[in-house]
Amino acid sequence: MLLANLAKADSFISIVYKKQPPPEELKSDELVINQLVDLFVKEAAYNKHADFDHLSYLFADLTKHAEVRHHFVRRQEYDGVIPITKLKVFTEHKSDIRRKGVASTIKNVAFDVPSHPLFMSENDIDILPYILLPITGNEEYDLEESMAMLPDLQLLPPDKQRDSDPNIIQTHVETLLLLSTTREARERMREVKVYPIIRETHARVRDEGVQDACERLVQVLMRDEADEKPGSRVEDLGEVKNGEHELGGKAGDDDDQIVEV
Repeated sequence: MLLANLAKADSFISIVYKKQPPPEELKSDELVINQLVDLFVKEAAYNKHADFDHLSYLFADLTKHAEVRHHFVRRQEYDGVIPITKLKVFTEHKSDIRRKGVASTIKNVAFDVPSHPLFMSENDIDILPYILLPITGNEEYDLEESMAMLPDLQLLPPDKQRDSDPNIIQTHVETLLLLSTTREARERMREVKVYPIIRETHARVRDEGVQDACERLVQVLMRDEADEKPGSRVEDLGEVKNGEHELGGKAGDDDDQIVEV
């Protein structure tokens, strides 16, 4: 927790890019930030009496900086892994702290628009299943919708529950909204039926922040793009206003912006 608080100072970023010999248990490289990520993942191998969950808050603060966002989406030479893929597996972890910090980290990294193809690629980050599963409950969908969804979202058990924290759900939906910046990503979300999941989330999570985020995402996914060219971008996701939409109500106010957390 102390490191997370220290990371709020911009000068702290220089510390995580220093080099030092890694502990043997981590099998990491000399870069401090990589050692911290590996510590977060391999906590039991390093110290079975600590959980290191608050490191997720540290990552969330660090990824407010463009340099760190770039680092988290770049494949590392020492293990051939993209760092954000080490964190994405914790979006359904039992620890509220770990889930919240990881959700915020993923959202902050998603501000790096050039990396969005990596986020959507099944051979790289492949983030969609890890964002959609936490916001999905045990709802039943019609066969056509269900069969078009990602494999991880099909045939979920009847006791499947969405995340109990509405703030985490809102963060994941806002990450989807950030990823919808490019037309290719929007078309992929339509292809795998993200809209029905957002529709059910909007209907079942009675939280103003969640419902607003769902409505804004639907505004983007349901828009008419017939006259737009591939590669076009939604430049200001905080001011998407297409009037009425499928979920009911109006779009957000002009000052309704997605911000780093």
